Amino acid sequence: MKPSRLARKPYEKELFRLQGELVKLQEWVRVEGRRVVVIFEGRDAAGKGSTIKRVAEYLNPRIARITALPAPTERERSQWYFQRYVEHLPAAGEIVLFDRSWYNRAGVERVMGFCTHEEYTRFLHQCPIFERLLVEDGIMLRKYWFSVNDEEQERRFRSRLEDPMRRWKLSPMDLESIVRWEDYSRAKDEMLVHTDIPEAPWYDVESQDKRRARINMIAHLLSTIPYEKVRRAKLKIPQRPAPTGYQRPPRRLETSVPDVSATLG
Repeated sequence: MKPSRLARKPYEKELFRLQGELVKLQEWVRVEGRRVVVIFEGRDAAGKGSTIKRVAEYLNPRIARITALPAPTERERSQWYFQRYVEHLPAAGEIVLFDRSWYNRAGVERVMGFCTHEEYTRFLHQCPIFERLLVEDGIMLRKYWFSVNDEEQERRFRSRLEDPMRRWKLSPMDLESIVRWEDYSRAKDEMLVHTDIPEAPWYDVESQDKRRARINMIAHLLSTIPYEKVRRAKLKIPQRPAPTGYQRPPRRLETSVPDVSATLG
């Protein structure tokens, strides 16, 4: 029997606790000069984006950044496939969250015919080598696949279609994934055969319930990294010095932002 949907109150309480741990992890990464890469992959509407948002919510964007690359340019298409991803890898003291990644080639490019068979097979050969090099160089690489069934995916698509605030999240490419469900399933299975390696294994996140998926993914990520609480220097707000006669110039009404909030009461 599958667990019921996680109630909001315990979800929000546990999420906030985990986000506090992520802040500790961030500080440890910064102080120790570690490099962390987290890859988020999965079906369209599987909950990757919302999970990334919760992971990054309280983190310093100068330390933890989200990378979501657009379609490659003509120049990038002529480069080594992994090249445009390399420049987004973290330096010491940084965390990079990939909202989709080099695995586009094993998924949408493979299914939609955006790459040749030769390019695809070369990717399956080179990807484990590439990831072993990253890990060997000291990068802490974590890969998460978000799983959702076809009925739940379609329900989420319909929800986006009917919501003007989220309509932008639905594209023709997303809808194509409905009719190509089995093609994507086969592509995922083949991808795992070649890229689920001991140095960088895939972790599957059951995402029928987005709240449970977020809690489970964040808790697992924290459990795989041996971070410690870093003692931070104590800060003290200084006493404001006595005024020395500075006078603020009159405000320029023509460039002041109108107070529309006054109409709200």
